[in-house]
Amino acid sequence: MATDAGTEIPRFPAGFLWGVSTSAHQIEGAAEQREPSVWDVFTAGPGRVRDGSTAAVACDHYHRYPEDVALLAGLDVDAYRFSVSWPRVNSAGGLDFYDRLVDELCAAGVRPVPTLFHWDLPAALDWLDRDTASRFADYVSVVADRLGDRVNKWITLNEPAEHTLLGHAIGAHAPGRRLLFDALPAAHHQLLAHGLAVRALRASGAGDIGIANSHGPVWPASKDPADVAAADLYDTLLNRLFAEPVLLGRYPEGMAGLMPEDAAEDLPVIAEPVDWYGVNYYAPSLVGAPEDGNGGYGGLELPAELPFSVREIEGRPVTGFGWPVVPEGLTELLTGFHDRYGDRLPPVVITENGCSYDGVDDQDRIAYLDAHIRAVHTALTAGVDVRGYFVWSLLDNFEWAEGYTRRFGLVHVDYPTLTRTPKSSYHWYRKVLRAQRG
Repeated sequence: MATDAGTEIPRFPAGFLWGVSTSAHQIEGAAEQREPSVWDVFTAGPGRVRDGSTAAVACDHYHRYPEDVALLAGLDVDAYRFSVSWPRVNSAGGLDFYDRLVDELCAAGVRPVPTLFHWDLPAALDWLDRDTASRFADYVSVVADRLGDRVNKWITLNEPAEHTLLGHAIGAHAPGRRLLFDALPAAHHQLLAHGLAVRALRASGAGDIGIANSHGPVWPASKDPADVAAADLYDTLLNRLFAEPVLLGRYPEGMAGLMPEDAAEDLPVIAEPVDWYGVNYYAPSLVGAPEDGNGGYGGLELPAELPFSVREIEGRPVTGFGWPVVPEGLTELLTGFHDRYGDRLPPVVITENGCSYDGVDDQDRIAYLDAHIRAVHTALTAGVDVRGYFVWSLLDNFEWAEGYTRRFGLVHVDYPTLTRTPKSSYHWYRKVLRAQRG
């Protein structure tokens, strides 16, 4: 992979927030000490996870968190983005774990940045049910009341687009539904949950609140009007549908009719002002009109019934997951959002960016991160107010429907022994952060 990794990364502004991210279900384990989530139910079904695994143990972070916080401290990051498991908080003593984790982070000088929902919905709940949004706000209040004296940066939801598309529309993720466009009420109720959570956090005295939405440029496969229309629809579904209710207080044209009848009444809640806007970026998408075999999304095959197809981006290196490496797509995305939303776009934080590669001497990951950090800097110099960057992920972990077959971590995890080994990318990222402060 072409890289400028031998040259120093340009200096970011003072106060720029450098971090790494994880999520509860992917690393915590200790499944017997919490309520079941939709992912526990999903992974119990045959053939749903590539290697037949579950997250019952995962990285055993629940028991090994002091070791993992020591890795964070050794990495010299400013902040650690983790998620709070709603099913664990619902269980006796579950919130005590996050109390201990936050104390450990603060003692290590690492800023805790909790995400309040990262796909692990309690199994008894359903995002197709509007009441789940209110239940979420109640849970958020409980967490904020317990942790708010030490946590001063919050994320409401992670990637409602993926949770809707993969979990409710095509059935490849939990809860395993295949509703196609009838899945969109689940998107609306997640966005409503976000707005209610912002209000709940504010009521508890919390500030510095954002959401982590996944976004990427969408490129038409050709200039053919059918390809352009398909790409526009895909961009609406993956980008605008989740950004515009939050930023503009409205759904994109043509989408409101696919939402619940009372959706318009919820838009002022969804548009409750946030302090910053989180972007998870991995790659652009090349999209055209439907064809035989509609391609894949995130390595997962799309149903033939959908009115678009996702094509392969040729001439680019790919990650171990097969995703194209297009760092300039991150610049395009950020400058495009800046141009599209203007002063309605608050400061931006890159809440996830990373790649899957095998091996401990992971030079391809170093090249990937180097190029994407430079892409963020290019967007910043073009006028986009970017305030932070979080690598996905600290640890190799349970990668959802891929099980343990994909490794995104800066730290290698040997799953039979749970031994942690910092990779070359861990040491490289530490050097970058020290140089930024030098």
